Amino acid sequence: MFIFAIAAAVAVIDQASKFIVGRHLQLYQSIPVFKPFFHLTLVHNRGAAFGMFKGGGFFFILTACLALIAVSIYVKNRKKRLTPLPAVSLGLVAGGTVGNLIDRLFLGHVVDFLDFRIWPVFNIADTAITCGMVLLFIYFIKNSGS
Repeated sequence: MFIFAIAAAVAVIDQASKFIVGRHLQLYQSIPVFKPFFHLTLVHNRGAAFGMFKGGGFFFILTACLALIAVSIYVKNRKKRLTPLPAVSLGLVAGGTVGNLIDRLFLGHVVDFLDFRIWPVFNIADTAITCGMVLLFIYFIKNSGS
C-alpha cells in the first residue's frame, strides 16, 4: 500500500501545481523565479517527453494505462514485500504516470510549467517519473548479482 500512497501523493501534488499555475499564467507566459535560471512558463505539451512525437495522444494514453496495469500486477503478485527503494521508485513512476494521464484524458495535452531555460519545459509528474526510473535503475544495478 506504500506504493499507492506515494503514487496518490505525487498525482495530487502534480495536479494541484498544474491547477495553480493554470490559474495564474496565460499560455506561453513566463515568469522568472530565479533569473536567469528558472522560470514558470505555461506550455501545453501534446507530445511525449520534451514535446516529441506530437499527435500520439491515444498511443500515450494506452501506454500509460498498460504501465499502470503492469506495476499493479507486479506489486500484487510479489511473494515478498518490496524493500523501500523499489517501492518508492514504483510509487513515483505510477504517480507521475497518473498525473500526466489525467491531463491527457481531460485536457488532450499535458500541462508543463517548470522551465530551467536550458531544458524543455516539464512538470512535477515528469520529475517523479524520471526520479523513480533513476532510483529503479540504481536498485537493479545494486541487486543485479543477487
